[in-house]
Amino acid sequence: MDGSLVTTTQDRSAPVWSALHMNKALRLGAAAGPIGPSQCHCKTQAEGLAVKRLLETSVDKRGRDMEQVRLGRSDLVVSRLALGTWQLGGDWGPTDTAEALGAIRRAADLGVTFFDTAQAYGFGQSEQLLSAALRTIAREQVVIATKGGLRATDGGLVRDASAGWIRQGIEASLRALDTDYVDLYQVHWPDLATPYSETAEALASLKAEGKVRHVGVANFDVEQMKAFEATLPVETLQPSYNLFRRDIEAQVLPYAAMHDIGVLVCGPLAHGLLSAKLGPSTRFARDDWRSKSLMFQGEPYDRNLRVVAGLGGLATELGLTLPQLAISWTLANSDVHVAIVGTRDHEHVDEAVVAAQVELDDEVIQQINALVVTAVPVVGPSPEGM
Repeated sequence: MDGSLVTTTQDRSAPVWSALHMNKALRLGAAAGPIGPSQCHCKTQAEGLAVKRLLETSVDKRGRDMEQVRLGRSDLVVSRLALGTWQLGGDWGPTDTAEALGAIRRAADLGVTFFDTAQAYGFGQSEQLLSAALRTIAREQVVIATKGGLRATDGGLVRDASAGWIRQGIEASLRALDTDYVDLYQVHWPDLATPYSETAEALASLKAEGKVRHVGVANFDVEQMKAFEATLPVETLQPSYNLFRRDIEAQVLPYAAMHDIGVLVCGPLAHGLLSAKLGPSTRFARDDWRSKSLMFQGEPYDRNLRVVAGLGGLATELGLTLPQLAISWTLANSDVHVAIVGTRDHEHVDEAVVAAQVELDDEVIQQINALVVTAVPVVGPSPEGM
């Protein structure tokens, strides 16, 4: 199998070339002068010129030419790749501040315009890091999404989408983000103890005040979205979606498509399973939620690692890394607008940016689907499990 099964969305009229060349281009950096086949190990001058265009449009922050999409019924126009910041809030082990800031800035330099965070990601820690990293960029050049509706108690996280807590939450997020408004405010989890109408009315008020531009939900099923929409339209949905979790394909994605709801999926790397960094001997830090998850130990974990090995082999054949295969598979679903990739490593940002510009054909998609038939579904933690 060769690179002919993988195309880039950067220039559909250009000769088809392997994403491997795109990876090499990013490693070359934005060096001055033309890039020839000998520098990127491309087979032809045409491929060398394509690499040069990639550098000029994606690596040079003045270009900012990553593919942009309208996020459903909202008027938000965003990059197909969003940088997530859950990993910066303390639930994935200690955070290296300098490394985190570098990853965010690298994403912005590569043309990522969409950044997703949440109040519950360290209750200010993640949002403050994001604000610090983006401080030198004009506010209107980035789209910031955050989430609220979770409250910290002595007994752990609880769901609280009451009007009072939602208002407190947005005020806290605005302070942490050092901004007057957020582009997208999402209800982090459905709160069955609070009427959806109460939450929706509170968000409608915040929208009227200009503190929130658009309203979305996360982790809602179809019936919950319908109940919320009786008061206020759901503009976006953030569900988990990856090769090890595909339950939203049955009802949620079709409903979102039918109602023009923007879909920004989180967890495309299956909480690290598709990062190519985990193995049988991996040990998670005690403050990493995966250390307590049954999905990351025993037979389910071993079985999924065997699936990962098969996917890794296919990725290598295509000239991709495993994370790139996983991200590009996610974006291949026409009902998905954006993939959120969370990382603290600027090199992983480079990988993800390439993946967002790769298009997998039907044959590759079928091969991927065949490889994951034996996978054990992986579900992330609920707030109560953190």
